[in-house]
Amino acid sequence: MAVGATAAKLHLSSAAAAARRPSMLHLVAVAALCSLSYLLGIWHHGGFSASPAGGGAGAAVSIATAVSCVSPTPTLSSSSPSSPLDFAAHHTAEGLEEEEAAPRQRAYDACPAKYSEYTPCEDVERSLKFSRDRLVYRERHCPASDAERLRCLVPAPKGYRNPFAWPASRDVAWFANVPHKELTVEKAVQNWIRVDGDKFRFPGGGTMFPRGAGAYIDDIGKIIPLHDGSIRTALDTGCGVASWGAYLLSRNILAMSFAPRDSHEAQVQFALERGVPAMIGVLASNRLTYPARSFDMAHCSRCLIPWQLYDGLYLIEIDRVLRPGGYWILSGPPINWKKHYKGWARTTEDLNEEQQAIEAVAKSLCWKKVKEVGDIAIWQKPTNHIHCKTMHKVIKSPRFCSSQNPDAAWYNKMEACITPLPEVSDIKEVAGGELKKWPERLTAVPPRIASGSIEGVTEEMFVEDTELWKKRVGHYKSVISQFGQKGRYRNLLDMNAKFGGFAAALVRDPVWVMNMVPTVGNSTTLGVIYERGLIGSYQDWCEGMSTYPRTYDLIHADSVFTLYNGRCEMENILLEMDRILRPEGTVIIRDDVDLLVKIKSIADGMRWNSQIVDHEDGPLVREKLLLVVKTYWTLGDNEQ
Repeated sequence: MAVGATAAKLHLSSAAAAARRPSMLHLVAVAALCSLSYLLGIWHHGGFSASPAGGGAGAAVSIATAVSCVSPTPTLSSSSPSSPLDFAAHHTAEGLEEEEAAPRQRAYDACPAKYSEYTPCEDVERSLKFSRDRLVYRERHCPASDAERLRCLVPAPKGYRNPFAWPASRDVAWFANVPHKELTVEKAVQNWIRVDGDKFRFPGGGTMFPRGAGAYIDDIGKIIPLHDGSIRTALDTGCGVASWGAYLLSRNILAMSFAPRDSHEAQVQFALERGVPAMIGVLASNRLTYPARSFDMAHCSRCLIPWQLYDGLYLIEIDRVLRPGGYWILSGPPINWKKHYKGWARTTEDLNEEQQAIEAVAKSLCWKKVKEVGDIAIWQKPTNHIHCKTMHKVIKSPRFCSSQNPDAAWYNKMEACITPLPEVSDIKEVAGGELKKWPERLTAVPPRIASGSIEGVTEEMFVEDTELWKKRVGHYKSVISQFGQKGRYRNLLDMNAKFGGFAAALVRDPVWVMNMVPTVGNSTTLGVIYERGLIGSYQDWCEGMSTYPRTYDLIHADSVFTLYNGRCEMENILLEMDRILRPEGTVIIRDDVDLLVKIKSIADGMRWNSQIVDHEDGPLVREKLLLVVKTYWTLGDNEQ
């Protein structure tokens, strides 16, 4: 009423008086409206827009537009972002136009060129300080203090281009993106990779599949069921450039491929450049970073892992992560040694002894040898441990583990003991519960939830979560039009995956999602993710991730900064996100608006363009979205 009365009096003022005092009228009007805006903001407890409930593209409002009084007629709503972000991919290596940089609170410098492939927890110089025994030096060894951390932005190599869209990327990549020729020389006869002008080509060859990865997988499919949906998740140890995993994708099988950092130059980096799931990893002294009973099959093709040594420790670890009834596939030494021993430059006695030792370890784990055909041998893990426990009353080694959490796998040491399967009441029962076949298992209630083994999680909660993420991903696609564009994104990372709902909602898109479960949260849910037929790993975001720079096209961070608030510096997490994000990549951060304002203040100095938009349920929800586009810049672009 007071505002209306004031406006009426001003309207009735004489034209002469108004002409004498134009600045006073202007100030009164602005002050009144700003005051009204401020009071309404307090009343709504943090709502930044008065647009209709329901969100969508029409509710996308930048925080600058929402809270600043910058014109004589400020508003509290907007039908579209004041400065829409450009999520489209533009770049070849030429013809880039330098954009004028916006003012920044703090500008982060580019790291020196030598850090263009920096992986903080697999840093070569730091690794050399650790024991060479059992490849311990190639495990994760992260910076011990903030003084060791990089406070700069890891640069892309000169001439970096956006990768080819999937499925073309399976077979071709830009040379400028991973400028290493070592593998083309080292593995020339195996047909892993070759240089073709300004591109790399991946013919699908491998040491043990000279006819190509597709034919090799077809040979496996003649022995075990690869085509009926019963096998969905796979583990490839010592993966090379991950051609096995790449060619499994067309068969609806999702492989987690890993290899040590630079065992061969940039092999995992090539896999990721191809759009194939992969991580840096090694079997040494720590458990693999996956829960028990994760994978439907595991694979080693001349991966050079000494399976028979250390009391069978490495095969025992594969047994831990294999699902009941899962398969282990081995090709290369010592399989088919009678044919290959001369080429392997080893004696027949040595190779025969190695194979017999591997067979003995497999038998002690109660595995059944399915078949050995040509260069391929396959074993199967039992569906439960009823017979196995009876057998181990006579055969005492290896013993059954008694104390460790079977799912714990973050700097947990491997032990030479068998991880016991959940108890069953009948010999025909599958320990832990039988899984549906793919794709039904994606949305079926996972056995870990149905059995009540995850405290505080019910079947209803899982179903609701699945539906919630369908809605949320729909909202993302409404505010980021390129999200639904085929070929724009391929490698996605979910930093706080919970049950994998974000990945499940995208299963029909030509993308794959690495589902990370933070070790500080409810880390029991990673087993659920694998039971759904998805892949992921444990991760502490106060540390670096075991992957190369420029791994992901899109990073999703749901409540990550709330989870880590007070645990480590926000800046450290953001710099790590920048390291693993491709130029022109996208970030979606969901969190409380107060945290997002702080995040944005840091992001504005990281060569990111960012904007805060409303929650899918409308402007009155305190949780908001921070949408980010990483700008394109490379080594030498110092003026940007």
